[in-house]
Amino acid sequence: MSEPPRYVTVEDYLPVARAAVPPDVWDYYEGGAGDEWTLRENRRAFDRWVLRPRFLRSVGAHPDTSTSVLDVSVRSPVLVAPWAYQRLAHPDGELATARAAAAAGTVMIVSSTAESVLDEVQAEGGGPKWWQLYVAEDRAFTASMLERVVAAGYEAICWTVDFPVSGLRRRDTRSGFVMPLGVGDSDYIFDASISWDDLAWIKGRAAGLPVIVKGVLTAEDAELAVQAGADAIVVSNHGGRQLDRSPAGLEALPEVAAQVSGRVPVLMDGGVRRGTDVLIALALGASAVLVGRPTIWGLAAEGEAGVAGVLEILRLEFENAMALTGSRTVDEIGSALVRPAP
Repeated sequence: MSEPPRYVTVEDYLPVARAAVPPDVWDYYEGGAGDEWTLRENRRAFDRWVLRPRFLRSVGAHPDTSTSVLDVSVRSPVLVAPWAYQRLAHPDGELATARAAAAAGTVMIVSSTAESVLDEVQAEGGGPKWWQLYVAEDRAFTASMLERVVAAGYEAICWTVDFPVSGLRRRDTRSGFVMPLGVGDSDYIFDASISWDDLAWIKGRAAGLPVIVKGVLTAEDAELAVQAGADAIVVSNHGGRQLDRSPAGLEALPEVAAQVSGRVPVLMDGGVRRGTDVLIALALGASAVLVGRPTIWGLAAEGEAGVAGVLEILRLEFENAMALTGSRTVDEIGSALVRPAP
């Protein structure tokens, strides 16, 4: 008799990952802001929706999970979210994640904390990559970074706007977590005075690359983002790591999607752990989702193979959810497939 698979769901990677990293590093990755209400709410929000499956629609066993986001073709609408200091989880860090994302046929959004190796990460694996941008107080440094990002061949800029200052992350305060030397070589001060006017400044230095605004949670900011020239929006509360009592990404998604009304793509992150989660997010207006912590678990547990495993589990679960809801293509997923849970 063959051995059963070790990893069936993405959470199966979690205990292996936890055992592989020091406790303070684990708290850095897993923790949220304040009392971690928003961190928990990111997951609970999916429990407030149920699916409305449709049958006898000639879907077949393997519906088409592929789609495109900002003219980038992906094998499934599951992208790798930017997360910092990946070498704390595994020696290969961002390079392993880049290879896994490329093999999975999806986009990796590379954290600004990988600034010192941005060229190497872009070249690794050959897949599409977007650059996450934090605007520093030193605008000359930020401008220079953007110049390097464009020259390296990144395909979009993902400007994270919900980090003018750091949230109060109590786990890190209690653990005394300090970034080891040589892990995050970029040490710059975030600009706490950023405004919507800065989007034009970024676009002027992006050499025509799409600029995505990440961290929007309200219809008001979604409208301002579109008016300021955003090419896409990510509904996100920074994984629950910034302002506690912010709404879950999924909770804010319908409001943002309704306001944007198809003018630009809307993506979301926060709490995605199942293929059914992906389908619910798309039904509520997202073009794609970003996953962060599950890829951390995969990287810490098994390096490149772990990240690849997480992405494949989510893709297969999403494919199954499509088949069982009568969705032949991603474009057929709409609001009629979901309703609020009783």
